[in-house]
Amino acid sequence: MKSSSIYFAIRILSVAVAATLGVSTPSDAQAGRQDTQVSSATDAMQTELHSLTDIQTQNPGLDQKQFADYKRFYNESAEPAKKIELGKAFLQKYPKSSLTEAVEAGLVDAYIARQDWPNVYSTAASALVLKPDDIDILATVGWVIPHFYHPDDPDSDSLLNKAETYEKHALDVLATMPKPARVTDAQFAAMKAQKSLQVHSALGLVYFRRDDYEASAEELQKATQGNANADQSDLFVLGIDQQNLKHYIDAVDAYSRCAQIPGGLADQCKQGADQSRRLAQIK
Repeated sequence: MKSSSIYFAIRILSVAVAATLGVSTPSDAQAGRQDTQVSSATDAMQTELHSLTDIQTQNPGLDQKQFADYKRFYNESAEPAKKIELGKAFLQKYPKSSLTEAVEAGLVDAYIARQDWPNVYSTAASALVLKPDDIDILATVGWVIPHFYHPDDPDSDSLLNKAETYEKHALDVLATMPKPARVTDAQFAAMKAQKSLQVHSALGLVYFRRDDYEASAEELQKATQGNANADQSDLFVLGIDQQNLKHYIDAVDAYSRCAQIPGGLADQCKQGADQSRRLAQIK
């Protein structure tokens, strides 16, 4: 059973992460279920992996009507509901299309933006059956699960297991994936570094949810050390980890970095740093 202080930390974390990402959060009355939303994050890696040029190159015999329908879906970025409508229509119209996985990958982002967690997870699972090494789905959905869930949900343990599996496989993919043709070596290295940080952030939260503070701290150190743009929530949880491990000086460092970042956790991190200083008898 988690302590009340850990439940409070989880609640604060969920609200702050959602606020940082510019999304809505549940009221306290709704806190029994995780209804928060994370914005769709379309980055350079996904753009290259699912670009229109690559689609045409990889599917030379593709029917032009089918490609036109896919292009309409691909280019819809302003309205997630419209993108979902176009994606579902495409899958129904072309049930055996070679573009099914690419459409499902786009739908994952749209469902995330719509707070539709069951469809996020089921669509991601379906896409990964077709393309098990889709790094964007692995890293993104594996990150979403531990950041936006409630420990009292009946499937919380299985979701954490899924997140861990996704992220560990993502590390394997990153180690061996080929460079997209139109990307420079420097761009590819930057893309892989970005995904690696996301993976370690996700694993850190998975282990934190399991009260495995040592494993969580190890992953979050990888996500934050030398990272000038470290995520505030990662530093907040790292501070909690180090405090629980009685590494009070390290906790002060993590909390202090967190407190310097504008966001919903700044006050909590300042309090954590002050508490850790007292525990370490730092004057």
